[in-house]
Amino acid sequence: MIIVTTESVPGKKVVELKGFVKGSTVQSKHIGKDLLAGLKTIVGGEIKEYSEMMQEARQKAIGRMVEDAKSKGANAIICVRLETSSVMANASEIIAYGTAVTVE
Repeated sequence: MIIVTTESVPGKKVVELKGFVKGSTVQSKHIGKDLLAGLKTIVGGEIKEYSEMMQEARQKAIGRMVEDAKSKGANAIICVRLETSSVMANASEIIAYGTAVTVE
């Protein structure tokens, strides 16, 4: 599966538009990681526990978007975007979306 943020795939011709595809996941904080993160806010620096959690969430959302595209018979997804939003105090949603197409 080709995944690009552009409106076309360089060197490929879009031959069929399959439609909008998406994937999402909601991740909540783990109490143990939350305690470590709280301590890191005192001394500063990257909160690796959250960075890792969000990376896993992005991969899940993209994977679900790819499955949606495959179910429509696409071999590429163009105009891919990622968004995040807070669902509740300790949970965030990651959404991956784009346009499924067939390229040759």
